[in-house]
Amino acid sequence: MKKFYYTALCAVAFIGVTTLISSCKSDSTTPTPQEFIADNTTFSSFAGWAVGGTFHGANPSLGGMAHGGNDTSVTRVVHFKDDQNRVNGKFPTGTLVVKQSTSPAGMNEITAMVKRGNNFNPNAGDWEFFMLTPTGTIATDANGGVMRGANLMDGMCAGCHKGASAKDYIFSK
Repeated sequence: MKKFYYTALCAVAFIGVTTLISSCKSDSTTPTPQEFIADNTTFSSFAGWAVGGTFHGANPSLGGMAHGGNDTSVTRVVHFKDDQNRVNGKFPTGTLVVKQSTSPAGMNEITAMVKRGNNFNPNAGDWEFFMLTPTGTIATDANGGVMRGANLMDGMCAGCHKGASAKDYIFSK
């Protein structure tokens, strides 16, 4: 009977020590989520995120329409949630980027990119593109369609960002 109690006591002690050790380990290898799907709350605080770049004036590489590309008075501010940087040359799944383009004439265009992952958009590095309202919710078009996706603006977003494919489709950082 003493042997049984001794064995049981040792087993309980072993489980306790093992649990204690595993709970004390550093969580420095937190896995990246397989897929991140943005919703209407994802971008709500974008104006307080870290600024990854501020750009002024016309930019011929943006063409005549994208982000006020031919307007000399436009200011473009690019925000990165949590000041995210590339890891081994790529942004991790869940990376959030918002570009706000404004002008004194009243332009206020807000676009966003989310590194969605899970092979969502392999032709554009798994990024999903968005048009946002000034409050950071996902905009809708005149027909009520949600303005998001891999093929947003008939593929214009992905087509342009392909020019930065060597930098994981981000020009500003």
